[in-house]
Amino acid sequence: MSTDSRTPAADSDLQRALDAVGDPVRRSILRQLADADPWTIACGQFDLPVAKSTLTHHFRSLVDAGLLEQRDEGNRRMNRLVRDEFDRRFPGLLDLVLDQ
Repeated sequence: MSTDSRTPAADSDLQRALDAVGDPVRRSILRQLADADPWTIACGQFDLPVAKSTLTHHFRSLVDAGLLEQRDEGNRRMNRLVRDEFDRRFPGLLDLVLDQ
């Protein structure tokens, strides 16, 4: 019998979070959001050396990992770092990433 108390879903969530923060473009997005007030940066305002379609993929990965929330305001998609909830699920992980 296994003594591991983690559920497969929890392992999957952790892997998704690690994959999300493991990419340098996504870490740059997280750092920019951490330095800004919530809902003040639109997707098109990030200064990143990637194509728009690639950037959409990065945003989706961050949303799926529970790090980012997005909402539409007119023709812009605004972003917010979901720090408190992510920190509850994975204490210290986001701080470690942002300090790099």
